[in-house]
Amino acid sequence: MIHYYVSFANPLTFYLQVQMTFEVAATAAEALELQLPAWRPGRYELQNFAQKVQRVVVEDAATSEALPTRKLTKDRWQVTGAAGRTVRVRYNFYAHQMDAGGSWLDESQLYLNGVQCFMYVEGRQAETCQLQLELPTGWQIACGLPQSGPNTLQARTFDELVDAPLIASPTLVQHTYAVQGIPFSIWVQGECAPDWPRLLQDFAAFSEEQLALFGGFPVQDYHFLNQILPYKHYHGVEHMNSTVIVLGPAELLMTEGLYKELLGVSCHELFHTWNIKSIRPAEMQPYDFTRENYFRTCFIAEGITTYYGEYLLARSHVRTAEQYFAELNIVLRKHYDDYGRHNLSLADASMDLWLDGYKPGVPDRKVSVYHKGALAALLLDLTLRRLSNHQRSLDDVMRRLYQEFGLTGIGYTEDDYLRIVTEVAGRDMKTYFDKFIYGTAPLEEPLDKALSFVGCTLHAEPSVSVAEGVFGFRAVVKNERTEVTDILPDSPAAAALTVDDEIVAVNGRRVDMNLQSLLNDHAASYEISVFRQNRLLTVTLTGNPGQQFWAKYTVEKLPQATAEQQASFRQWLKQDF
Repeated sequence: MIHYYVSFANPLTFYLQVQMTFEVAATAAEALELQLPAWRPGRYELQNFAQKVQRVVVEDAATSEALPTRKLTKDRWQVTGAAGRTVRVRYNFYAHQMDAGGSWLDESQLYLNGVQCFMYVEGRQAETCQLQLELPTGWQIACGLPQSGPNTLQARTFDELVDAPLIASPTLVQHTYAVQGIPFSIWVQGECAPDWPRLLQDFAAFSEEQLALFGGFPVQDYHFLNQILPYKHYHGVEHMNSTVIVLGPAELLMTEGLYKELLGVSCHELFHTWNIKSIRPAEMQPYDFTRENYFRTCFIAEGITTYYGEYLLARSHVRTAEQYFAELNIVLRKHYDDYGRHNLSLADASMDLWLDGYKPGVPDRKVSVYHKGALAALLLDLTLRRLSNHQRSLDDVMRRLYQEFGLTGIGYTEDDYLRIVTEVAGRDMKTYFDKFIYGTAPLEEPLDKALSFVGCTLHAEPSVSVAEGVFGFRAVVKNERTEVTDILPDSPAAAALTVDDEIVAVNGRRVDMNLQSLLNDHAASYEISVFRQNRLLTVTLTGNPGQQFWAKYTVEKLPQATAEQQASFRQWLKQDF
């Protein structure tokens, strides 16, 4: 067994003291190698957690004799002379990252994501682990791991240990509900006043819908660990039988705006219990914490989950159809906001998460596996329903994935997903994959056609901004300066302006919070005065009649939907048209 011990001497420093002890066989011939993870599941980028580690000491636990230790890489250490000894590893870890994937220490709580701060012994990741916390009297622990004693948690493997975040504090609040005999705990850390009856009713409803969809649950219990902050925040991360959700501001928790975020992220993260924690890509069986784990199927892991996260709230009657469409319209806006959709496929975007997937990146380079992935999932779900008259849907694809891969522990491949989709469809789905997963074909027409099957349409409206809609650029006011921030390729603005231009005048009139009105007199062209790299230039901006940019797409019900379309809508959303 590998023993971990966490304490803190002064929470004002944010430093945790971490100890790791384990026995080494007398016959061990090779040097030990200790590895700290370089990334965490749920965020597919290298985060190099060793940046937070201070002063690593390796010693004989019995004698405190220092053992020869050499750093091999940024997050790997080699230890010699350990044979026949009980080895103790000591180091400090800086816990000052408050988000759903971070760790935090202050006088009021200890919040820990073990994947950031626990090393493993190379080759011994499958051994059982014990974690003991030194906590002040009166503190309790919220965690998905079982407790074997006071402040002591047990894990069957290293992966299980670091896939179970914890919150320890004297102010944790816990409420529970059960679905199909499975206990679900909602933990809240923070100064807020949840409407518990409403919360428990809504959570039970979407949990029931998910369990019914898959026909089973991969784990014995589940824990929603909520950090409710006094300031604005939004983040969630999935784990084996838990999730951490960080939201704020706390006083707005039960208002429509923040409560819908709580519902959406909670439903999304619960769906991940099946889709990525249980139904896992072959490339991540097992996780390799030392490097990138490239996989081309994040459009399944995140795109499909993003689709179901909001859709199941409507299907379980937690949200109305109108509320669901409002969230779907946000996804549409984010997708159509970026012309990178013309340049990178979903499959390649899955790979590029490890490159720059969580950053804005250079203009028009990439597409989101979350947003386009959700729209591709919507298109596939409605297509499968149309082909089978609702006898089959994306639900069947997910159930098959769970039965063949989630329940067996076998990782799935791209080909497995293609095969299952094709079998559920009962026809060749190559065109769908070639166009929308491996290609960059536009989604507008196929989405509109698919939505018409359920009595809806994809409606396009021109941008209300002249700069955006007519000329294809966006500008913001910063410190009383009007600066160009975005320009669409092949737009009129692309021939005259560049990002970071400061617009100072239009046709000789000073720009001062009035750019839109100055461009709104329907002239054929405008003389734009800009400072570019501190040089004053005048350029000509000429629109193309009939050409529009940054159209606003929304899903709306067809006003003349037929009785058949309305019945189809009810089968899809389980709500009246």
